[in-house]
Amino acid sequence: MQRPVPKYIHAEVPRGIQGAGTNRRDQKQNDLDARLGLPAQAQYTLRMKTNQQWLIAARPQGEAKESDFRWNETTVADPADGQVLIRTVYISLDPTNRVWMNGAESYLPPLPLGNVMRGVAVCVVEESRNPSYAKGDLVQGLLGWQQYSISDGALLGKLPKGLPVPLTAFFGLLGHIGLTAYFGLLDICEPKPGETLVISTAAGAVGSLVGQIGKIKGCHVVGLTGTDEKCRWIKDELGFDAAINYKTANVPEALKQNCPKGIDIYFDNVGGEILEAVLNQITLKARISVCGMISQYNEDRPVPGPPNLANLIVKRARMEGFLCTDYNSRAEEAFTQMIGWLMQGKLKYRVDVVEGLENAPRALHKLFDGSNKGKLIVKVGPE
Repeated sequence: MQRPVPKYIHAEVPRGIQGAGTNRRDQKQNDLDARLGLPAQAQYTLRMKTNQQWLIAARPQGEAKESDFRWNETTVADPADGQVLIRTVYISLDPTNRVWMNGAESYLPPLPLGNVMRGVAVCVVEESRNPSYAKGDLVQGLLGWQQYSISDGALLGKLPKGLPVPLTAFFGLLGHIGLTAYFGLLDICEPKPGETLVISTAAGAVGSLVGQIGKIKGCHVVGLTGTDEKCRWIKDELGFDAAINYKTANVPEALKQNCPKGIDIYFDNVGGEILEAVLNQITLKARISVCGMISQYNEDRPVPGPPNLANLIVKRARMEGFLCTDYNSRAEEAFTQMIGWLMQGKLKYRVDVVEGLENAPRALHKLFDGSNKGKLIVKVGPE
């Protein structure tokens, strides 16, 4: 992809985190340059790094286009007292990236135009002047689509080292994906052996984990996904009891066939027509965990709700939304259990890694056309 001519601008970012791009120099370095007899500006030029970033350039109309982003390059600053310089290794691409590009407020304030595109990242500390972090520490946070960040540490989470999983597992199994799957099913829905669990986007990062946890808990698990290959994967590899290709099947009829006793639990990632079909088949005291509404994220106008929400009353059912951050304080509980299941061979996951920060806007499309296979990640730099 041909990059635009670099433009050097200042981008506003969340409190505590900033793009690593200013021309501030440390006085100690100035003194060192003088003692070495080197011109300060020449020495600084030798030490400069370039921070490459994607900025949000426009509010998308429908699906996000590459023209809704703008490539930016700026110099990397030295961290001040209390700060750390962080290098991005991986960024997570999620359907919520599209939500964050809207002008309306969601669970986070809207992202102003000209800002670094918001995104969860796994990074390594390159330089630290904060006593809580050391060079080489692995951290995770909402650090954005960029190679380098400066942070005061307030919004960072330090990742443990020495776990028997690759670094990408902090997106594919642990991190926000793991919290969403684990607590979205177990805490919101409280599955019981013999109950029927239906999952939309069942081959996705979250849905695939939800289905496997459901099997561990003794549920009859039915997944909906968009290709025959993904149907085979969740059934043959992950152990789902049934898989439905929602693009080719009559979804209401397929649900009746595969859920003969009705639907006790629905893990919803999409909303729309599939939610409507599920609501027609819920059982008494059914539980619906609302994780996402991806069918609506690219709509320019408000989408009408399902016409059968009254079934929640008739069936005395419960439908509840949540955010993974609601469970940050219980993360150790979830991750300990999930790593245990992984080591026992009861849990599998896969990641879809796209090489290069420059490809992030194009890769985002994979979430909406269904071409991703597993958790979608962009590799920005070496581990």
